[in-house]
Amino acid sequence: MTSALPLQTFRPSPPASAVSATDLVALARSKATDDRERLLYGIAAMCDSLPPGQEASPILTEVFMTLARQAERDIRKSLSESLATATWAPVALVHMLALDEIEIARPLIANSPLLKDADLIRILIEATIEHQIEVARRPTLSSTVSDAIIDRGEPATLTALASNRTADISEDGLHRLVDHARRIAALRAPLTRHPRLNDALASELYAWVGQALRQAISERFRVDEAFMQRAVNEATAAAHPAGTTAASVVDDGYSEREKMERRLIDKLQGAGQLRPGFLVRAIREKKLSLFENGMAALIGVPVTTIRTAVAAANPDSLFLACTAAGIDRAVFPAVLEEIRKLTGGSPGHTAEARWSMLTINAASAAKEFKATVSA
Repeated sequence: MTSALPLQTFRPSPPASAVSATDLVALARSKATDDRERLLYGIAAMCDSLPPGQEASPILTEVFMTLARQAERDIRKSLSESLATATWAPVALVHMLALDEIEIARPLIANSPLLKDADLIRILIEATIEHQIEVARRPTLSSTVSDAIIDRGEPATLTALASNRTADISEDGLHRLVDHARRIAALRAPLTRHPRLNDALASELYAWVGQALRQAISERFRVDEAFMQRAVNEATAAAHPAGTTAASVVDDGYSEREKMERRLIDKLQGAGQLRPGFLVRAIREKKLSLFENGMAALIGVPVTTIRTAVAAANPDSLFLACTAAGIDRAVFPAVLEEIRKLTGGSPGHTAEARWSMLTINAASAAKEFKATVSA
């Protein structure tokens, strides 16, 4: 096997113009492995000599791609390392090498400025778990890619993302990571140290970590130890509901589980973190009661009002409530479908439904919803 050429040969000391077209034609006619490698690096030198912002010709790019596909593993690895920070490289070549085996792909996934969000998401979908982890570790990862990683829910990739201090993770995304920490123990330590962890999320995370991490949370945040211990007890009760009986329903008509949900919503709302994305996630996770209580808190109506809208003959009232809470109309059909799966078909499908024809802002939707339910 031919050994990889040293990196400095990729940007040779003689000027690139010294690589003549005649030499390249002669190398292209040769079948010798060494000549094919010299041709590959000769074309690379030509590309490297282009003025900033100028792209190589399509024919030159295609020749470069063909040679790279035929190159041995060590050559592809050396090429990947050399192109890791290049802005002039053929984009198709970078995409190809980023989907190659992980040792070849790693430098490009970690550094290439030519890999955009859509390319990184493609790697998450098409490549191996090792490639996905490398995407999650990429410096200054965008919130779009972070959300895609969180949506996939792969434990190893989530843990890599939680450990990436430069990744842009939205408040909703961080909340979802904390929620994943209930089942993924490896997430808990990096989340405890995460620079964007706040009081509300620390309180939620406290319930799922061991004693050492609880101490770390207590040292970093001002916490009410008694309150935290109650949260641990509640989490334990929720995780072991086998002993739940009718007696667990308290006098005000709410189950202990729902009371815990209401306390969580109160904490989030008090911290300014109760947002539409939380409601959408609750439905995706089949937590209808959490959705209803969160919706009621965001709009400022009793939860029974939301449940009336959920059980209605058509989705109009629920659409108004979702719009008032800030859920985008483009997301509403998916939310409606999930709710119907959880309720056995409610809200109904009457012909009088007009929600799909409504164009209304959040404030007007809130006013109309309250007027509708009070009528």
